[in-house]
Amino acid sequence: MKIVSKAPCRVDLAGGTLDIWPLYLFHANSVTVNFAVDRYTSAEISTRADGAIHLTSLDLKGEEAFASLDHLMKAKRYKLPLLARIVRFFQPRTGFNLVSNSEAPAGAGISGSSSLLITISSALNKLTGAGYPIEKVREIAQNVEAQIINVPTGCQDYYPAMYGGVNAIEMGPAGIVCKQIQVNLEDFNQRIVLAYTGLPRNSGINNWEVTKAHIDGDKTVFKNFERIAAIASGMRSALEKADWTEAARLLREEWQHRRRNAPGITTPLIDRLVEVTRKAGAKGAKVCGAGGGGCVFFLVERGAGERVARAIEAEGATVLPVQVASQGVRVRVAR
Repeated sequence: MKIVSKAPCRVDLAGGTLDIWPLYLFHANSVTVNFAVDRYTSAEISTRADGAIHLTSLDLKGEEAFASLDHLMKAKRYKLPLLARIVRFFQPRTGFNLVSNSEAPAGAGISGSSSLLITISSALNKLTGAGYPIEKVREIAQNVEAQIINVPTGCQDYYPAMYGGVNAIEMGPAGIVCKQIQVNLEDFNQRIVLAYTGLPRNSGINNWEVTKAHIDGDKTVFKNFERIAAIASGMRSALEKADWTEAARLLREEWQHRRRNAPGITTPLIDRLVEVTRKAGAKGAKVCGAGGGGCVFFLVERGAGERVARAIEAEGATVLPVQVASQGVRVRVAR
C-alpha cells in the first residue's frame, strides 16, 4: 500500500499569538485571521513486508531507521523528531517507509512544521485506520508539536493546512471554531507578495517570551494584546468587505504593536524592506510567525506586485511566488 498526502502552509494576517492557550481566554472575541498558500508539505508512506520503519526528510536531507516500532518507541533521541514523534503517537502495526518534504524554507514562519504534522498525521490516520476526524487530527498535531519544541503551541497554524482558503479562527471558553472568509481570490492574489529574509536568529522563542510576559501580568503586553485582538476583528471585517485600504491600515498597526511586544521580532533587513517597498506600492507589511527573520508578507496595490518584488530582491531578500491555496490536506491511497 502507498499513501500520499499534502497540505498547504499559511500566512498570518492578524491576531497571531492570541491563539496560544490560555491567552485568548483573557481577551473578548479573540480571533486570528490567516490564509493558506500554495507552498506545500508532503508525505508518502509505503508499507514494507518486514516490521522495519525508515524515515526520510527530503528538505532536511536526513534519514533515520528502526528495526521495529518497539525500537522506535524505546529510542531516547531522534534525528528526525517531528517524524518520529508523530509515528510514536499513531504506532502503526506494520513496517513502512515514510518520506516527507516541505516547500517552506527553514524558519520561514509560514507554519511548515504545523502543515507537515497535519500532512503526516492524516497519512498515518489512514494507514492505521484510526478514523480520527480532522479536528482531532489538529489536536493531536498541536500537542505533538508542543512535545517537540518544549513550549506551548498556538492553534491557528493548523487550520489553513486542514481547510485551505482564507480563515477566521474564533477562540473562546467554548473552544475553537474555524470559519472561512469569502474573498475574491483572483483579486487577493494580485495583492500578495511574500519575501524570505533568511533563517531567524532565535527560532521562534519570541512567542514564548510574549506568552510568559502576558501570564506574568505585564500590563503593557496585556494592553497591546487588547489592541491586537481588536485589530484582528477589524481585519476579518475588512476582508469580508474587500476593503483593502482598511486591511492595509490594520496590517501596519498590528505590526507596530508586535514590535512593542517583542522588539526581537524585527531585523535591520526587515525594517529596510518595509521602508523601500512602501515606495514601490506596498500598503502594509508584517513578519510571518514569530519573526526575528523568516518571511515577511506585503499587502500591495493591485498591479504593484512586480515593482515590490524587484525592490525586495534589490535588498538581498528572496521573493517566494505564492497564491492562496483554496484546498486543505488531501490524502490519496494507491495499492
